[in-house]
Amino acid sequence: MNNMSNKFEADTGKILDIVINSLYSEREIFLRELVSNASDALDKRKYLGLTDKKIELSSESSEIKIEVNSKEKTLTISDNGIGMNEEDLKSSLGTIARSGTKAFLEQMSENSKDKKPDMSLIGQFGVGFYASFMVADSVEVLSKKAGEEDAWKWTSDGKTGFDLEKTEKEKAGTSIKLYLKKDAKEFLEETRVQFIVRKYSDHISYPVKFIEIDKKESEEKVLNEASALWTRPSKDIKEEQYQEFFSHIGAGFGKPLLTMHNKTEGTISYTNLICIPSTRPFDLFNPDRKSSLKLYINRVFITDKCDALVPSYLRFIKGLVDTQDIDLNVSREMLQNNPAVSKISKSLVGKILRELKKVSEKNIDGYKDFWKEYGAVLKEGLYEDSERKELLLDLCRFVTNETDDFISLSEYLEKMPESQKDIYYIASETSAQAKASPHLEGFKSKNIPVLIMTDAIDQFWLPMIGSFKDKKFVSITQGQINLDDLDAKNKDNKNEDTDKKDKKDKKNKEFIDLIAQMKVVLGDQVKDIRLSSKLTDSPVCLVADDGDMDIAMEQLMAQRDTNYKGAPRILEINGDHSLIKNMKSLLSKKENSDLISDAGTLLFEQARLMEGKMPSDPGQFSKIMNQFLLKVIKD
Repeated sequence: MNNMSNKFEADTGKILDIVINSLYSEREIFLRELVSNASDALDKRKYLGLTDKKIELSSESSEIKIEVNSKEKTLTISDNGIGMNEEDLKSSLGTIARSGTKAFLEQMSENSKDKKPDMSLIGQFGVGFYASFMVADSVEVLSKKAGEEDAWKWTSDGKTGFDLEKTEKEKAGTSIKLYLKKDAKEFLEETRVQFIVRKYSDHISYPVKFIEIDKKESEEKVLNEASALWTRPSKDIKEEQYQEFFSHIGAGFGKPLLTMHNKTEGTISYTNLICIPSTRPFDLFNPDRKSSLKLYINRVFITDKCDALVPSYLRFIKGLVDTQDIDLNVSREMLQNNPAVSKISKSLVGKILRELKKVSEKNIDGYKDFWKEYGAVLKEGLYEDSERKELLLDLCRFVTNETDDFISLSEYLEKMPESQKDIYYIASETSAQAKASPHLEGFKSKNIPVLIMTDAIDQFWLPMIGSFKDKKFVSITQGQINLDDLDAKNKDNKNEDTDKKDKKDKKNKEFIDLIAQMKVVLGDQVKDIRLSSKLTDSPVCLVADDGDMDIAMEQLMAQRDTNYKGAPRILEINGDHSLIKNMKSLLSKKENSDLISDAGTLLFEQARLMEGKMPSDPGQFSKIMNQFLLKVIKD
């Protein structure tokens, strides 16, 4: 095939070289392209057969055949669709042989500083058919258009040019024969071909049949399901069929938590058939994990790696989206910046979140199951998707210091005392650790609910979101909180408020010497020492100052960087605790100075232990602890 009657221009050869060697990441894509083209041809013949009297409908059933000849090393894909005439072959298969290729290459070069091809530009040419030359030394296309008498044969080596001549063909349709390269013999194997067809074309509406024509007793085998379930009305589909479908696409076993089958029409039309599996995958929190939602175009599988289809915080969604509003061309693998995909994504994400909202209201127990599995992932949207933060906040569920049952933020507001102005929360690694925190003591005594945050993402979205329905999120382990202001009985009693303020000032004066002594002992280990208004049972606790990182955030930073130290904390002491009172009393005698200093060190280390930290100086801590034990335990 070195003497082609229609020569390729030099620039056209360059484009073909890019298509053949650089365009697709997987060689098997060629079969997807050819089966897709065959399906389109069958669709077109069906439609035109109803609207054009010149186009006769085939008396045979519509089908796609894949024939292999191991002896001749050929693979043929044929259909009984609309077919092509001479003009069609020139315009369809000769597209990149047209003029304008030089300007195209110049534009591609300007937009590719790294000297890699700009796939979005290549996509303007619609050259999927030419993927055949990744596996074939030459390609032969035999076609006859429905309603016409003449048939035509197009042949090319994909390098120098193509031949086009009149030939004979009994029935309308197209047959594409590939003369495979030596390293492409795998595509003659039934199992390999079947795998590719099931992967990319399983739900094409037409049967894809496999035939080994060089075998004496070869029989036709249907390789695909030939039934696009999502194209059927949901009322005609049984629950068992949905379950089989989701098992087939790898969504898991059993009943999904939620199934959504919708057809959306408008500026952008698409059909979605998606579900939320009952149990989350083991790698859900792997930072490299992306969405696996499948994208189909006219029932042809395109990719399951279109990250632009749904955001990462919905990566647990399984299923597919099928649309006719994206062109079936080479740019299908470069979909991240496709405007149609962006519009579909905006519509689909809103639809998913609104459906979850309905479930949360109508199926409370079912939604709790969902939240246990996927709540931590959905909360990533609060940090990533500011446009939908209100809807996402409505979907969030939390446990509190009062109950392990999930509640919404709206339910939390309903439980708040009238005098409470903020939403209080405590962040910790586990719920048990949070509930054991001394920071909760004052809130428990006043029946003030506190949200418990145990997911790492909480440390990122809370400061970003800031508030919910004008109620500010406030960490009880950060800053200074005066619980006396939350007493409902004090709300309109100014005299009582004044009395409490006077008592507080008096108490501060009583402990000023003890605080001064402890500051000397602890030095720069603490940022400050002050009396606490929220401790009831514990003698001390550590608090992050306003403007400093919350305690849980510092712990998260320390996990990622073992050298991270964080800012010194404020030590709050409980002036009503007997231990603190006794320390104040002993301070009047100088001989007790060392005892008070040691007690202050132990209390500071105790506060660190309550946060899950080791003593700052384990050796010194052990020594002081032993000295105290000796004074108590005697012969």
